[in-house]
Amino acid sequence: MAARPRILVIDDEPTVCKSVSKILTPEGFDVDMETEPKEGLVKAVSGAYDLVITDIKMPGISGIDILRIVKEESPWTCVIVITGYSTVGSAVEAMKEGAFDYVPKPFTPDELSLVVKRAFEKKILIEENRYLRGEIEDKYKLDRMVGKSGVMQHIFKLVNIVSPTNSAALIYGESGTGKEMVARAVHYNSPRSKKRFVPVDCNALADNLFESEMFGHERGAFTGAVREKKGLIEEADGGTLFLDEISNISLDAQAKLLRALESREVKHVGGAELKRVDFRLICATNKDLMKMVQEGTFREDLYYRINVFPINLPPLRKRPEDIPMLAAHFLKNFASETAKNITGIDRDAMDLLAGHDWPGNVRELKNVIERIVIMTFSDTVSRRTVAEILGKAAGAEENEAAPENNEELKEARRAAKKQAVEEIEKKFVINALKKSGWNITKAARETGMQRQNFQALASKFKIEAEDDEQ
Repeated sequence: MAARPRILVIDDEPTVCKSVSKILTPEGFDVDMETEPKEGLVKAVSGAYDLVITDIKMPGISGIDILRIVKEESPWTCVIVITGYSTVGSAVEAMKEGAFDYVPKPFTPDELSLVVKRAFEKKILIEENRYLRGEIEDKYKLDRMVGKSGVMQHIFKLVNIVSPTNSAALIYGESGTGKEMVARAVHYNSPRSKKRFVPVDCNALADNLFESEMFGHERGAFTGAVREKKGLIEEADGGTLFLDEISNISLDAQAKLLRALESREVKHVGGAELKRVDFRLICATNKDLMKMVQEGTFREDLYYRINVFPINLPPLRKRPEDIPMLAAHFLKNFASETAKNITGIDRDAMDLLAGHDWPGNVRELKNVIERIVIMTFSDTVSRRTVAEILGKAAGAEENEAAPENNEELKEARRAAKKQAVEEIEKKFVINALKKSGWNITKAARETGMQRQNFQALASKFKIEAEDDEQ
């Protein structure tokens, strides 16, 4: 059974304390009373109470002083101020100091009960938000990020370096490599972590709505503007604005964004007031922005403004040693969500996952593991399940038609031999590149192959690596 919410009433008039207790106790609250204001303050800052109700005018110490000290010492304790000396000034002062509400004497039982219930509803929402924020912050701590490859360890080091700063960061990477995850990691490991992270998909941001969405608008600024609306930059005030696929905004939109970045001011569409904003900008793209600058489709001045700290995310095919760890991580999460007791992936199944090209990168792997969990009804993921989902001819021999004549048999043998040889070649290339730090020249030298031949073999399987002749 959940504990009853605890309320402390501080008032030098015993009759008021008793009245409050008489009203709230039947409502399911535990109510303590204190008629000595200084003793009440000691109890109020102890953290033992969910809500404090205090009078304003009392001997020795005022209710405003109690409110101020409680909010400093125990900020999650909710405070309601009551007084018989109701003035606009005292009400405004109480609210400025953090009071949830202000109730003048005399009050009816219904009036007090309603305010207290509203206070607890707000407190529950705040606690839920604190819990969810804590979960999110924990998720993006650097020690919780998945990846043991050298290249990902380097990425984590870069995140650790740039997070404490206010510098703009530009994250490069193919679709599905986890650019937003890295952006969130930078935010939640920065001094701005308590403020908002505002993600914006530039693919979905229509050019004719860019200014309104990014800078906000006034009521009546255009047809359909029925009320004032904050822009996304304002929403990120104090926090981080993340522009995903920034290469997709027009040159006109780029100019407007650049002005906001340099002035740190925004003006609503239809408005005249310039509003100061303090935000950090992180951008991401899967395109070569410098090439776009040379082609005249991306502003050079904006490019240098956002490319202060570049982070290059590698595709999953360039870090296959991370696949088992990522697969196990996703498996654990999805098995927990579906209440399935799946303890692992067998070796043959993992070999299939590790040998896949993953054109959709980490996002594709995550989706595949989710489907695997749905289709697995034992405690271990089998090769057959993985093969079926990846569309590979592994573990599905029973569904294949048998050769019916000598020519078909010969063709089947040739196909099987080719597939077997290609699997060995691919493992050979990946293993050599892993040992050489993904350097083609070094891998070729260490395996005794000519660099051109090794390069051709890597290209055959669309495996990317550094191509130099050091």
